[in-house]
Amino acid sequence: MNELAAKRNAVIELMRLQPLADELGGLFAAAGHRLYLVGGSVRDALLGRLSSDLDFTTDARPERILEIVRGWADGVWDTGIEFGTVGVTKRGSTLEITTFRADSYDGVSRNPEVTFGDTIEGDLLRRDFTVNAMAIELSTKEFVDPHNGLDALARRVLDTPATPQESFADDPLRMLRATRFVSQLGFEPAPRVVEAMTAMAGQLERITAERVQAELSKLMLGAYPRRGLELMVDTGLAGHVLPELPGMRLAIDEHHQHKDVYQHSLTVLDQAIALEQDGPDLTLRLAALLHDIGKPATRRFESGGGVSFHHHEVVGAKMVRKRLRALKYSKQIVDDVSQLVFLHLRFHGYGKGEWTDSAVRRYVTDAGPLLERLHKLVRADCTTRNKRKAAMLQRTYDELEERIARLAAAEDLARVRPDLDGNEIMRLLGLPPGPLVGQAWRFLKELRLDRGPLSHDEAVAELRRWAEENGIP
Repeated sequence: MNELAAKRNAVIELMRLQPLADELGGLFAAAGHRLYLVGGSVRDALLGRLSSDLDFTTDARPERILEIVRGWADGVWDTGIEFGTVGVTKRGSTLEITTFRADSYDGVSRNPEVTFGDTIEGDLLRRDFTVNAMAIELSTKEFVDPHNGLDALARRVLDTPATPQESFADDPLRMLRATRFVSQLGFEPAPRVVEAMTAMAGQLERITAERVQAELSKLMLGAYPRRGLELMVDTGLAGHVLPELPGMRLAIDEHHQHKDVYQHSLTVLDQAIALEQDGPDLTLRLAALLHDIGKPATRRFESGGGVSFHHHEVVGAKMVRKRLRALKYSKQIVDDVSQLVFLHLRFHGYGKGEWTDSAVRRYVTDAGPLLERLHKLVRADCTTRNKRKAAMLQRTYDELEERIARLAAAEDLARVRPDLDGNEIMRLLGLPPGPLVGQAWRFLKELRLDRGPLSHDEAVAELRRWAEENGIP
């Protein structure tokens, strides 16, 4: 496709999917202002994946934007007005309109001195990458591309409008954003961009953990997260975001007794993604990437020439919890990912099916709502090149899942509870609410896990026996 045809198709795609943009452009033109679709919205229109969330830029100042859209928009919010942005909703679409920017930065923090510009060319120069530095003027349908973003898009290359050094000094997060675009879009950074990222990786320390986490999460949920993560590690960015990841690049010992943990973890991530059924799963992907995070700290060279990583799942779960907390992930994600890391090795004690029903119940109970993710993680963790061994492991896990299904059908494993509830425990033992009731409840739950459902009389007898052994009249 030649350049002219690509530009024409971008405009056609925009107007076909978003007549609202044409309507809004007419409003601004009638008010004597120019309005441009800009940035990622133009890029996505060219890629044929335009969403209903659109970004615009204009020469109108923020207060003037408010005057133009009020009465037309279904809803307006001005929480970003100090940065020049007005938000609008119209017929289910979300639109953000920002005054041309010409910000300056202090080079120390990510706190720009907000100044408004007068030209689209000046606005595009301050954007992160050339593929995001294109615009369409909505009243004339003029395609504005001063930095050859269309060519970069065709070649699937990430480059910066200004020099990478200037761009990344303005906002170091753009380096991490480059890795995110590699993951989301499958693009490759230009050599000068990689060089600047490598030289300036330490400047990420200026960025808040919340902003770093947001970019990392988008990277992890992209179509090609492995490629984004490899770029993070190769440029040194990972050392400031997720230092445990490059830390997994263990040198293989001379006897080749263990796999490279870093490459193994990336392969497990790929295989976990292949098992997803309902779209990208951030919790599963983080657990797959970090499941062996504890191996470097637990590696021991044995006297016979082997290598061991005893209790790396325990150490790894603690490390995951610490790192994800530092990145300001939600408590739910921290708890779930660390629990998956803690449980990922337990299946290997199953052997050829030696687990008792009690052990199967505990596996299900400890996984709780994470059971389906645990199934995927354990299956993805098989990266052996020995096809026979891989097939045997998958067959064994098939058998475990079948046993879980049989027990679940018989015992409602998803809701394992003691055979007596707290109220009945208090009535039978004459106890008031307090710690002793909790102790009795936990005893009965352990009994339920070990022996399966008990009859009411059996449960009462066991409770009375426990009370007698513990000196409770």
